[in-house]
Amino acid sequence: MTILAAGKVNYRARIERARLLASRHAFAREVLLFYEVLAAFQKDLLERLPKELGRQPVVPPGGLIRAQLNLPILLKPFEAFLALVESRAPGPLAAEARLVKREGETAWSTTLEEFWMTGLQESPPRNETGEPLKEFLARAFLQPCAEFVASAMLPPALPVTVYRCPRCNSLPLLGILRQEGDGGKRFLHCSFCSQEWEFRRILCAHCGEDREQKLAVYVAEQFPHIRVEACETCKYFLRTIDLTKDGNAIPIVDDLAAIPLSLWAQQNGYTRIQGNLLGT
Repeated sequence: MTILAAGKVNYRARIERARLLASRHAFAREVLLFYEVLAAFQKDLLERLPKELGRQPVVPPGGLIRAQLNLPILLKPFEAFLALVESRAPGPLAAEARLVKREGETAWSTTLEEFWMTGLQESPPRNETGEPLKEFLARAFLQPCAEFVASAMLPPALPVTVYRCPRCNSLPLLGILRQEGDGGKRFLHCSFCSQEWEFRRILCAHCGEDREQKLAVYVAEQFPHIRVEACETCKYFLRTIDLTKDGNAIPIVDDLAAIPLSLWAQQNGYTRIQGNLLGT
């Protein structure tokens, strides 16, 4: 079983791709331009973490990402992040950032710690409730931290197919098809730490259904390199970026632009295994 070594995340490539896709898809322009602002902050935070940690070990004790979070070095950046979201995000999210900012450091610590230890490990219910805006704030801020820790860890051995990230136990955000020989090898992309691991082509990433007649694939003419892989058994779907059709795609960014595919899936009764950062 193959697991890709987690190198340093290329936020510059994400930002450039978001800018390009915003110019191509008017319906996703607002989302992608906000993501560009968000990714610039994440890039800066990722680059600052080694300096902030100093001589402290990057990998937590036990070699698990979801160990105790180093909160003292994160609270000031989180305050800056809340200010950025308040000033640049769409109305409801900006209002949520304003409310969270007023709660103060004790509440911030609780929010970040809880998400770090438990977030993105459960499939969303059919009618999602809870606090999605507050979850966005924790997820978007902590993602570079998870990517940073993952990049310092050795690839784990995977003797069998796993449905969750082998580093942080989060649900998969995406499938990715990468060129291999005359075809493509399928990987899953973690929704939190951006780890990728090999996954069988004919297999539901939610319930394990392996009957081909139960696993439908839908592709829209507008996005020929993006597949909706839907399971008729559990009614969940995975969105997959086919790099054999567009090698310039940046999966996490192209996924944000594919808003019509999410609308189609929802209208046909499918639920995404794990939504992307901006819920598109």
